[in-house]
Amino acid sequence: MNKICRKVISVVLCLSLLLSMGMVSAFATDGTAVERVSCVVNGDTASQRGFTWYTEAETATEIKIFKNAVADVTDTLTLSNVKCEEWEGHYMHQVTVSGLEAGTLYTYVVGDGNVWSDVGTFTTDDGDDKINFITIADVQASSEENFEKASYVMEAAAKMMPNADFVANLGDYTNDSTNEEWDAYFKYFQKYNNMATHVPVAGNHDGLGVWHWFENMFALDTSESVQNLNGVNYSFDYGNVHFAVLNTNDLIAISNAQLNWLRNDMNSTDADWKIVLMHKSPYTLGKDGKWPDALYLSEALTNVLDECNVDVVMSGHDHQYLRTKSLYDNAVAEDGNGTTYILAGTAGTKRYEVREFMPGTYMQTEFIDALTIQKNGYGNYWDGEDWDQTDPERIGGVFSTMSIDGGELKFEAYVVNDETQELKLIDEMTITKETGENEATFEGDNSTSTFEYALDVVPSFLSLAAYAIGNWLIKTVFNLPKILYYVIKTDTF
Repeated sequence: MNKICRKVISVVLCLSLLLSMGMVSAFATDGTAVERVSCVVNGDTASQRGFTWYTEAETATEIKIFKNAVADVTDTLTLSNVKCEEWEGHYMHQVTVSGLEAGTLYTYVVGDGNVWSDVGTFTTDDGDDKINFITIADVQASSEENFEKASYVMEAAAKMMPNADFVANLGDYTNDSTNEEWDAYFKYFQKYNNMATHVPVAGNHDGLGVWHWFENMFALDTSESVQNLNGVNYSFDYGNVHFAVLNTNDLIAISNAQLNWLRNDMNSTDADWKIVLMHKSPYTLGKDGKWPDALYLSEALTNVLDECNVDVVMSGHDHQYLRTKSLYDNAVAEDGNGTTYILAGTAGTKRYEVREFMPGTYMQTEFIDALTIQKNGYGNYWDGEDWDQTDPERIGGVFSTMSIDGGELKFEAYVVNDETQELKLIDEMTITKETGENEATFEGDNSTSTFEYALDVVPSFLSLAAYAIGNWLIKTVFNLPKILYYVIKTDTF
C-alpha cells in the first residue's frame, strides 16, 4: 500500500475511532479549544517526535498516538518534557514522544482528555536511502488575506508531493510575531501541518525581540543549541541525509560558537548527503544582501561548509528565488564538488526585486544558475546573462521539492500563479554522487554551556565587526557612486 493511500485511510479510520469514543471537537468555546498544533522533528527521526499546542485556558496536557490509525499505543511510548506554561497570554503545551517504531505510520490527537485537536499524521524514518521533502519560506503575512494566499502555495506543494516525509519552513512565519498573526498562520496552515512532520527554521521575524518565542512554538531538541533566546540550532538524520538547521539570529548573523557546533556536527556523520537549512542567505541580489550580516555568512559560514563538504544549503529571508552553481571558496567549483546555495523564494505575497547595484558589488553574477524575481506585476528570470527576461506566469508564491534516492538528488522549484493557482516549473537540478565515501571524524560532546557561550560573545562580535569594517565598508565606499546612481535611478535601496 503506497503512502498516499495509507494516509487517507489513516485519517478516515482515526476519525471514526475518535467519533466512536465521543471526543469533543477542537472548537470548544470555553478556552479549552486546541490551537497551534505542531509535530516536529526531535532527535531520532525513526523513534521520536516533539509536539506543541496552545489553549487559552490552563488545561491538562494529553496526547494519544495511534499506530496505523487503529491501535492506541500511547501507553507503550515514553512521554517526556511534558509541560503546560503560560506564554504571552496563552497556555503552551509541549511533550516529547519516544519509543516509536521505524517506518511506521502514526496518527495523533492532542488536548486535555475531553477536548481534542483535529487528527494529525506522520511516518517515522524507515532508515532506507530514500527521502522526499517540501520546502517553503517567508510566509511573513500580516493580514488573513495574505495568510490565505500563502496557504494556496502550501496546498499546491502538498498535492505535488503528497508522500513528503516532512515539510521544512525556512523562517519568518509571520511579519510581526503577534498572537493574532500566529493564530492566522495556523488557521490557514494547520491542515497542511497535520499531514506530515514539520521542520521549523527560526527567521528574524519569528519573535521580534521576545526571547524564547521560537522554542515555545515548536518542541525541538535543544540539547545542542548554543542558545535558545531567539531561535534554535539543531540537527537530525533522515534516510541517508544529515540535516543541520541553523539559527541566523544568533548575534545578528551567526556566532563563533554556532560555527564550531556546525563544524563538529557535520564531521560527526558518515551520511551520504549533507544539507543545511537556515533563514538568512549568504548569496542574494535582493535588498537584504547588501548588509554585513548576510555578507558575513558568505565568508565565515561558507568556510565551514567547504571544510565539511556540505552538498546543499537552503535559505530564505530575501524574498526572491535564486540558485547558485556549485561553489567552493567563494568561486565556481568547475569540477562540481562544491556547495549549491538555494534562496527559496517566498510562499507569501511580499517580494523583492533585484537591487541593480548588487551584481558585481556584493555578489558575482557568474555564481548564478537560476533566478526568478517577482515584483510590481512582473516575473523576471535569469537567462544566463541578465534578469530582464519577463514571464508573467512566474508571478506567484514559490515552493520547492527535493527527492533523494541513494546517490541521486533531484530538486524542483515551482511558482503558484497568484490569479489562477496554476503551477509553473521555474527551476530543476539533479546532483549525483558516489555513496559510502563520507567518514565521521568527530566524536564527543557537541553542546555549548552558558558560560562557554558567554565567553564567545565578544570574539563573535569582533569577528563580525572586523568583516564589516575591513571588507563590507571598504567595498561599499569604493562602490558608492554606483550605488547612489542606481538608488536615484530606481528609487530603491
